[in-house]
Amino acid sequence: MAESIARRWLFRTVVAVLFGLLVLPLGIVVATAFDGTGAVVFPPVELSVRWFVALLDSPTWLRALSNSLVVAGGTSVLSTLIGVTAALGVRRLGGPFRTVAVSLAVLPLLVPGVIIGVTLLTFFSQFGLQQSYPALVLAHSLWATPLTFSVMQAAFARFDWRRYEAALDLGAPPVRAFVGVVVPGVRASLVVAALVAFIVSLQEFVMALFLSGPSTRTVPVEAWNSLRQSLDPLVSVVSTLLVVAVVALVLVAKTMTSLERLARDT
Repeated sequence: MAESIARRWLFRTVVAVLFGLLVLPLGIVVATAFDGTGAVVFPPVELSVRWFVALLDSPTWLRALSNSLVVAGGTSVLSTLIGVTAALGVRRLGGPFRTVAVSLAVLPLLVPGVIIGVTLLTFFSQFGLQQSYPALVLAHSLWATPLTFSVMQAAFARFDWRRYEAALDLGAPPVRAFVGVVVPGVRASLVVAALVAFIVSLQEFVMALFLSGPSTRTVPVEAWNSLRQSLDPLVSVVSTLLVVAVVALVLVAKTMTSLERLARDT
């Protein structure tokens, strides 16, 4: 009984700390986006949506939003493809070989973004690809792929592969058997993996700071450049839109699978 009460209080304490460190700052940013005076203050002096309308007349921010969507979309596709391939590759491995393969797959998550950014900037400069969309997509995929790999590895572990083998026994080619039998069985995990990669790319800042240029700046980089000069109300507006987008994507993932499974898989 005492242990149960202690766990309950520990859970409430953790929730309260997370609320204070995450939800409250986000709430303040969202509130400042609705201040019609143009001053980034909390609480808002005058409630208005004028800055949301002003965003539509800002080519700089619209370009940044477009860049973020393009890079996040490319990262989502590439990371999911690599994650599926890697998960299939380690499925039959066992013992130390599997441990080494999985460790190598998640290694990019352990390397500081500054180091990766400088390294990739030097590498892509040799091919004239710095400040390009391919460079940003490949860079973001380094962090997104370990997560898509984890999601798909867990999905393949739960899948009944006897169905795939039965399709092969009935004469279906491997690719057709995979697309017709395996993909429908792990469709939800594929969607979740793609959404996770999209979210990771949407909010990534460090590597984008090194690899983006005037025409390829993403929203986090544009916000950084804007805040270095002044407190621009449009930063709060764009930040609010990103928060809404991330929450919406998480809710979509929630409808596809439970949050507990999503947290365990990633």
